[in-house]
Amino acid sequence: MSKKDKSVVLFHEKQIRRHFDEDEELWYFSIVDVIEILTESPRPRKYWNALKTRLEEEGSELSQKLGQLKMKAQDGKMRITDVADTETLLRVIQSVPSQKLSR
Repeated sequence: MSKKDKSVVLFHEKQIRRHFDEDEELWYFSIVDVIEILTESPRPRKYWNALKTRLEEEGSELSQKLGQLKMKAQDGKMRITDVADTETLLRVIQSVPSQKLSR
């Protein structure tokens, strides 16, 4: 199975979209998918936008390390979404208050 065939992983029975960049040899993960799992927010995109704004206001350099890629959305269309490599994603996760992180 190629890396392209592994473009979705499951965590807590939810999908996390991801993309492997062969040039950089890095996985990029959809931040909104991770936010949805951690917060159980009914509007994870809005939650992420508010968190991203707060981090920028606090002077976090995290936003400079984020990217955007087109990924297949739930409606089947390719849509641009914020993505992060593993290291940056772990920093985002540290900024999210979540009961799931303490389990």
